Amino acid sequence: MDDPGRPNTDTIPSIALEDIDPDKCYFNPGCAMSLYKPEAVEEILHLLNRRFLPTKLHTTCCQHEPNLPAGATIINCCAGCDRRFRSLYKGIQTISLWEVLDAIPALPLPTYDGMQLSVHDSCSFRKKPQVHAAVRSLLDKMHIEVVESQFSGTKSICCGDHFYGRIPLEEVYAFQKKRAAQMPCQEVAVYCASCINSMEIGGKTPHHVLDLVMGEPTGGQERDLDVYHENMARYIEEH
Repeated sequence: MDDPGRPNTDTIPSIALEDIDPDKCYFNPGCAMSLYKPEAVEEILHLLNRRFLPTKLHTTCCQHEPNLPAGATIINCCAGCDRRFRSLYKGIQTISLWEVLDAIPALPLPTYDGMQLSVHDSCSFRKKPQVHAAVRSLLDKMHIEVVESQFSGTKSICCGDHFYGRIPLEEVYAFQKKRAAQMPCQEVAVYCASCINSMEIGGKTPHHVLDLVMGEPTGGQERDLDVYHENMARYIEEH
């Protein structure tokens, strides 16, 4: 497994959109997004079916056998899910939701004229520059100006949440604050639900890309990291 605290410039391709089998196309929102905004899951599934391809909902956790046919493609909005599904289970292909949304012609999007923000790139997507590009393309389509941080894209550093349970909690908080402080802007776009907490703990104002796409505010997530991870562990066990 890659060290989330150290940049890595190797790259991994996603499946090409034209190579997705419409009979084996699935959307898996992941545990963090399902807990953060469960109502958004059905909205995205509806959008994919209406504007992309026939897409089935898949809620099996990436830490469990997906039980999907060979050649299945999982559209995901979690970097950890993407990494596990494509690397742990034979015959499973992955692509991020951001790449799919960015490729949909004339996708209705809200506009945020005059908004300026930095982007915290999910560490498990570090090897997928196509995801970084798709996120920034979506932000550009929404008239948002991106001010890049020093450690972004393939040089991104973990928000700190990955270290929960591996180092003392106070050290996790310190890492989150340090990472947030590296963002040039007060407003920060994230595309991992766990990164929301890290930016908030670090004093920044996070905006999840899915919230921006749907014209909704970001917030209301459990801030206590012990409770947050207990809730995720319970979800993983049940799915």
